[in-house]
Amino acid sequence: MITKDLKIFLLIASTMMVLNIAIGAFGAHGLRPYLDEYGTSIYNKGVDYSFYNTLGLFAIGFMSYILPNSSKLKIGYYFILAGILIFSFSLYILSLTKILWLGAITPLGGTAMIIGWILVCISLYKDLKISKTHPKD
Repeated sequence: MITKDLKIFLLIASTMMVLNIAIGAFGAHGLRPYLDEYGTSIYNKGVDYSFYNTLGLFAIGFMSYILPNSSKLKIGYYFILAGILIFSFSLYILSLTKILWLGAITPLGGTAMIIGWILVCISLYKDLKISKTHPKD
């Protein structure tokens, strides 16, 4: 059965992918005259982390179909989403404005992503442990 969480997770991930493509294209084409090599590198790092973690959001969406009652999986999803937004957008703004204190915010986003992925791992590990002790067949 398709759950509400699955639909929400996939809608958010799809929206994030649209943003990733638009932001990446804008950086590659529209910002080229305004960013030096260092700024371009920072901007692209934000795009890369956002893109790869958004693929992870899709994966977690499908995991939520398999583990519909996992609160850790859901919380992990939102930690990763928050991490993407904090990490990547602080880098986008840093690359454009050169406001160096924004670099201090970026690790908060990275930490949120790490916490999110740890929660996903715990959720999957717990399900594996339950499956081994209580076979369904």
